[in-house]
Amino acid sequence: MYRKLNNLAAGPTMTHTRPLPNDTDTAPARFAWAVTGSGHGLVESLEIAATLLPHVDLFLSRAAQEVLPLYQIDLAQLKQRFRVFRDNSASAVPVGMLYDETRYHTVVVAPATSNTVAKCAFGISDTLPTNMFAQAGKLGIPGIVFACDTQPVVVTKSPLDWVELRPRNIELDNVARLRQIDHCHVVCSLDELRAALDARIADIRMPAPEAESTCASA
Repeated sequence: MYRKLNNLAAGPTMTHTRPLPNDTDTAPARFAWAVTGSGHGLVESLEIAATLLPHVDLFLSRAAQEVLPLYQIDLAQLKQRFRVFRDNSASAVPVGMLYDETRYHTVVVAPATSNTVAKCAFGISDTLPTNMFAQAGKLGIPGIVFACDTQPVVVTKSPLDWVELRPRNIELDNVARLRQIDHCHVVCSLDELRAALDARIADIRMPAPEAESTCASA
């Protein structure tokens, strides 16, 4: 059901997590999808994001930009499909777009490293994704966070091979703390991420996708 990431540079076959209604009278703008430096679920998260086109923009942390090529994901190809904003300023300038209430209705952080989860849980915002998350919460914009370290044992694909990780209690505690943050929905798997997006689409009555056009990149 979900397209492979190596097709992101090709013309779209519009597939969505659920059918999107055609009622445009109440349609807000789009998802703001922030990507951190996690390799866990990175390819799959971007595949899911692509199913939301053209109703989604990408916001990349500096760590995400470093990690993408390790997983054979070409930034130039992403720019051909998505509007992409990068973490190029100390003040996270792209966050200002959240203040236009017609632009973004939801902030997604997927995948989210344990570092990002800890920062979000304790109100620290010093990267583009954590700033997006914090400002969204202050504006009452719902956030969906796909936290990576949520189970006693996590099997993940590194750039070289599959590895088994054992998150510490502090990582698991931070996930629990993040669940208490206002306007935040924490998901722990790709299936939960899809379900959360389905629910959000139903809530906002997103319109059916239009024909794709080339998007400018920041």
